[in-house]
Formats: sequence, C-alpha cells, structure tokens
Amino acid sequence: MTFCHGLKLPASDGKNYETDCANTEGIFRIIQSIPSPKAEPFKRWLAKVGYERVQEIEDPELGTKRTRALYKAKGYSDDWIEKRMRGIAIREELTDEWKKREVREKREYEILTAEIAKAAFGITPGQHKKFKGIKRENLRDHMTDLELIFSMLGEAATTEITRVDDAHGFNENKKSARKGGEVAGKARTDLEQKTGRRVVTRENYLTTNQSLKRLKKK
Repeated sequence: MTFCHGLKLPASDGKNYETDCANTEGIFRIIQSIPSPKAEPFKRWLAKVGYERVQEIEDPELGTKRTRALYKAKGYSDDWIEKRMRGIAIREELTDEWKKREVREKREYEILTAEIAKAAFGITPGQHKKFKGIKRENLRDHMTDLELIFSMLGEAATTEITRVDDAHGFNENKKSARKGGEVAGKARTDLEQKTGRRVVTRENYLTTNQSLKRLKKK
C-alpha cells in the first residue's frame, strides 16, 4: 500500500468510490514485492528490461537498434522508420539546446513544442491527435511521411534560430520556437497551394494497419 493513492473513480452504479491507484513505477514496485511464484514471469521481464536499459546507457547505439526493431515488428516501412529515427535525433538536438538555455520544466518543453506545432501545422499537438482519432498513443508514431518531414523542419529550424537569437529562458525560447515553426508553416502552406491537398490528414498507423489487414484477408 506504500505506492498506492486513493482516487475517486466512477463505478458501474454511476457513483464515485475511493479506489487504490498507482502510477507505472508504483505498479512495477508492487510486482517486485509480490512473493507468489505467479509473479516470477513479470519479475524476470522487469529484470530483462532493466538490464537492457543499463546496456543502452553504456552503448546508446543499442537503444537506437532496439527502437528500429520495434517499429519494424509493428509493421512500419523502412522509409518511414528512417524518417522517424531522424526526427528523434533532431528532437534530441533541440531539447539539448533548450537545456543549455535555461528551459527546465517539463511543462515548458510541452509549451515550446506546441508553439512549433501551431506555427507549422496550424493546430496544437492535442488537436492534431484528436483529428487523427488517437488518444494516449504517441502522435509522431501516427504521422504520415509529410507530417514527419514538416515536424523535423520546424524543430531543426527552431534549433538554428535559437542559436542565432541566443535565446535564454522560457520567454525568449518561446519566441524562437514560434519563428522555427513558421519556417515549416510557410513551406507547408506553399506545398498545399501547389498540390491542392492538406498535409495534416486523418491517416494514422492504426487505421492504415487495419486497412492492410483487411486487404490481406481478401
């Protein structure tokens, strides 16, 4: 019970009752404390994941290889995986730059990311997810090739502009983030005008994968 917290959750009778809840870390710690042999498979899995994480700290390239393998196992194409991995690298470069420039809080990172997205796509990440019909899933794992490309452009431009502006602190970095997103936004608008098609679509990995499965069955 050390890792549990009472939260009022709705029950089948429509009323709210105090329920024991725990976050992911708490759940893992509870599993580790269970003496039953039935918990052993979970404990072995946790030990394996922990060992792999230590390996990745010692050799970061292993983490990249595992990420590629996971995407491949889920059915993503090699071309998409390449773009996604490049996007991850660009994102890490940007967040490293923010750290150097006195952006510390998780909430600040979220706001700066939203500034880039709003300027690049005309909508926030939350609105983007809602448009695609996804909830808890990672938005970028459900982006099309073009959406990934414009995300990368917005964040790469933000990194460069942040350095040129020599931005420090949240407010200055917010201005640079907006400028970086505008670079991608102008490019996106130009493409949409020339093609007559919107870059932001409802297409996502879940729906695309389901469509492919239906085709295979036929």
